[in-house]
Amino acid sequence: KIAEDGEILCKGPNVMKGYYKRDDLTKEVIDEDGWFHTGDIGVLEDGKYLKITDRKKEIFKTSGGKYIAPLPLESKFKESLFIEQIMVVGEGQKFAAALIYPSFDNLKNWCEKNGVSYSSNEEVIKDEKVLSQFDSELEIYNAEFGNWETIKKFELVSDEWTPESGLLTPTLKLKRKVIMEKYKDLVDNIYSN
Repeated sequence: KIAEDGEILCKGPNVMKGYYKRDDLTKEVIDEDGWFHTGDIGVLEDGKYLKITDRKKEIFKTSGGKYIAPLPLESKFKESLFIEQIMVVGEGQKFAAALIYPSFDNLKNWCEKNGVSYSSNEEVIKDEKVLSQFDSELEIYNAEFGNWETIKKFELVSDEWTPESGLLTPTLKLKRKVIMEKYKDLVDNIYSN
């Protein structure tokens, strides 16, 4: 079943009875009614197909009390030719924002076609025309989400997000805490204005 907060719960002989000699951990994941709390967020489609949409620990709450699941947003925004990686931020803030690592190959082609000088990744992400193009991209993809979920502001970054850089796991998932620490000043800048 799906809990009120969207978490997927399961119960039955196929589910573990608990952690070996760890009653404390067992109580954290199996409730008094015997439901195992998976930590995944999902929905039942057509009443019979389970679709996992996010991890519960990645969902955050804005200062307005709205919950945001970043994974569906990030997946949608990465459909843009200009976005290689994106991380949605905004826990405890008034609105959602994003850190974006652009697809510099596509951005370089766009710059050539639009008369924008491209000397380096670090310089091009400061160009007003480039920032305006990213505003337009976000506007297109924001249209698919509720107003409280839309990305209101963003910062572009030039450092590549890879497992080698320490910003992605070996399975290419975002290391959210590491990214937040690395770009703390940029996130602070987003919310200070």
